[in-house]
Amino acid sequence: MNNKMKIFSGTSNLKLSKMICSYLGVELSKSKVSSFSDGECRIKILENARGTDVFIIQSTAPPVNHNIMELLIMIDALKRASAKRITAVIPYYGYARQDRKDSPRVPITAKLVANVLQVAGEDRILSVDIQSQLIQGFFDCPLDNILALPVVIEYLEKNKIKDLTVVAPDTGGVERARELAKRIDADIVVIDKRRPEPNVAKIYNVIGDVKGKNAVIVDDMVDTAGTLAEISQALMENGAKGVYGLCTHGVLSGDAVEKIRKSSIKELITTDTIPMDDNKNKVNKIKVLSIAELLGEAIKRIHEETSVSDLFV
Repeated sequence: MNNKMKIFSGTSNLKLSKMICSYLGVELSKSKVSSFSDGECRIKILENARGTDVFIIQSTAPPVNHNIMELLIMIDALKRASAKRITAVIPYYGYARQDRKDSPRVPITAKLVANVLQVAGEDRILSVDIQSQLIQGFFDCPLDNILALPVVIEYLEKNKIKDLTVVAPDTGGVERARELAKRIDADIVVIDKRRPEPNVAKIYNVIGDVKGKNAVIVDDMVDTAGTLAEISQALMENGAKGVYGLCTHGVLSGDAVEKIRKSSIKELITTDTIPMDDNKNKVNKIKVLSIAELLGEAIKRIHEETSVSDLFV
C-alpha cells in the first residue's frame, strides 16, 4: 500500500477500524479523542498528515449526535493539518430515515447532516447500505454506497439454508429484496405495511406465497425490532417453515433484543457497522457478520483510484 495513505478512527467502532487496518496491512494512525468536563469533544491528531490521503472511520451510531460531532471535528482537524484528501468512512449513516418532508413543518435532517459534513471539509463519503439512494444526491462530492450483500450471501450459502424466499418488509424495500433474490435465485414476497407513527408499524397483508418456505426478511436496519417481530408472526401464520431476519445495521434500541428473543425469528443476521455490546452478543438468535474486509477493499480501491463498483458485479 502507498505510504501516503493514513487511516484514523473515532471512538464509535474502534474494533471495526482495527480490523480494517489489519486487512489492509497498515497501522491505525494516532489521534487523541477525549472530552472536556462539560462534554465537548476534544481531538488532537498525533502524527503528520500533510499531503496524505486520509480515511476517517466513524459510524454515526448511538450516541448519534456525539459521534457525528467527533467525526466533524476530526475532519476539521485533518483539513487544518493539510491532508490532501479526506474520505469520511461512515459504515452507518445516522439520520438517513429523515430524508424527505413526509408531513408539514418537518426538517430534512439527512440533507442537513450532508451539508454539515461538506462544510467541515470532507472530500468524499464511503458508506454501507444507506437507507435511501436519494441521499447520494444530497452531496456535491463523490459518495460510494457499498452493499453488504456479498458478506450475507456467503453466510447463507455456507449454512445451506434451503427453500429461501426473500421478504421485503414494505414497498420501499422491494429493490433491496429483488437484488438479494436475484443473486440467490429466490422468489420475492412483499409486506403491505403502514406506519401510523415513528417506530410503530401495522401489517395488513402478505403479498406472495411463503408456505413451506424459509422466509428471509431483508432490510437496511433494525431499530426497535417491532416490525420484524410482527412480520415474522404474520409469515408463520401464512405457512412459512422458518423466518430469518437480515439487516445491515443492527441498531437494536430499547427492548429490541427482548422482542427478538420472544419472536418467531430463528435468527437475525446483521453486520458490525454498529458495535454490539456484550449483552446483545450473548443472544443466540443474533448473528453478527463482519464487513471489515469489504470496507477495507473499498478503501484500497479508492486510494488506488480503481473501481469500487466492481466489488458487486
